[in-house]
Amino acid sequence: MAQGKLKVKTKLPSGAKAKKGKNKAKGKAVTKRPNAPVPSKSLIERNKMKAAVTKMVNSVAEQQLRALATTTPQLSAAQQRAAAAPTAPAPAK
Repeated sequence: MAQGKLKVKTKLPSGAKAKKGKNKAKGKAVTKRPNAPVPSKSLIERNKMKAAVTKMVNSVAEQQLRALATTTPQLSAAQQRAAAAPTAPAPAK
């Protein structure tokens, strides 16, 4: 058997504000990461200059190494015989 009175649903007066109870909108559980900040123009220019300097240094070093490799020094007679001598085969494992 039911005990107690039944609850009577009432309407609010037209001028009253409704409570914001459990219907309150919550934010997202996972927030989105904002875009990365834009690097300054001086930083971009500095990186471009570094890349240009590195490229120039590497090209000069390559040219010097190529010049050394193409101009072989004169070998003595003993060095020529040692270079032309057959080498022993490597032992099998």
